[in-house]
Amino acid sequence: MLTEIILHTIKIVLVLIVILTAVAYTVYAERRVSALIQNRLGPNRVGWQGLLQPIADVVKLVLKEDIVPTAATKPIHAIAPMISIFVALTTVAVVPFGYKIHLFGRDISLQIANVNIGILYILALTSLGVYGITLSGWSSNNKYSLFGGLRSSAQMLSYELSMGLSIIGVVLITGSLNLQDVVLHQYGWKWNIILQPVGFITFLVAAFAETNRAPFDLPEAEPELVGGYHTEYSSMKFALFFLSEYANLIVSSAVITTLFLGGWQFPYLQTFGLSPLLTSILQILTFGIKVVAMILFFIWVRWSIPRFRYDQLMNLGWKVMLPLALLNILITSVIIAFKK
Repeated sequence: MLTEIILHTIKIVLVLIVILTAVAYTVYAERRVSALIQNRLGPNRVGWQGLLQPIADVVKLVLKEDIVPTAATKPIHAIAPMISIFVALTTVAVVPFGYKIHLFGRDISLQIANVNIGILYILALTSLGVYGITLSGWSSNNKYSLFGGLRSSAQMLSYELSMGLSIIGVVLITGSLNLQDVVLHQYGWKWNIILQPVGFITFLVAAFAETNRAPFDLPEAEPELVGGYHTEYSSMKFALFFLSEYANLIVSSAVITTLFLGGWQFPYLQTFGLSPLLTSILQILTFGIKVVAMILFFIWVRWSIPRFRYDQLMNLGWKVMLPLALLNILITSVIIAFKK
């Protein structure tokens, strides 16, 4: 029992270190990629090729003064960013980044928590993310923040339906809500992006909306709402919102990789005759490469497609995405029924 607790604690600490480091350098990657797209240089002063810029940004945010509006509801104003970062960091607990690794004479599962309802766990936690943004907008006592919070709640409710329904096709094919089972079912080239292309596209678009990434960044639309829900935040509270946005981006990329891109599966890797340890390391690397590719895709879309109008956002969610997701479930169910 003590050994299991120690192992899980080590896994949690390692995953948190990786996520937090990845967040810092995802910000750096975003700035460099956006500079490349816009024919600029991007950060290149602090450290070689600007690699120490994320550390300088963190130090700057920590040293800034924490300003809270006089009329703000202070306890909720402080709790809201904590809710956002909590949801972002706990979602990754059920995502498998490998199968098993043999160390110290025992097999260690490469997953913090292997639960039978992993998909439901992710959907439940992502639905809580809206509270952090909505409460931050309301508690700031600022009309721009309130508008941003209201926009976010409407946007997330609209796209969560499509996101949940898009996964049902994967669940029908796999026959399980366990994410490790979902990955194992995609052995070889049986990736769900091939078997469920409509589900993949629907989930991907919903992921952009859920993470408030352009072209769905209406809750913080700077030309209209100054900064939206985080207008009245500064110092570490703003940093927590910033951190949660990029943590959500990384976790969304990891979930998309797990559900649709074969997860840690490298096609037919088990047939190469490699040692179990090397196989496990290659599985982790495969998962990491797929996640990085998805992150770069998110960044590329942000700097290539202009922001939607709010009516376009709602029309897409209710009139296009929802019917598509329902149609995908119907077609998948019919195909599975005829196969039986």
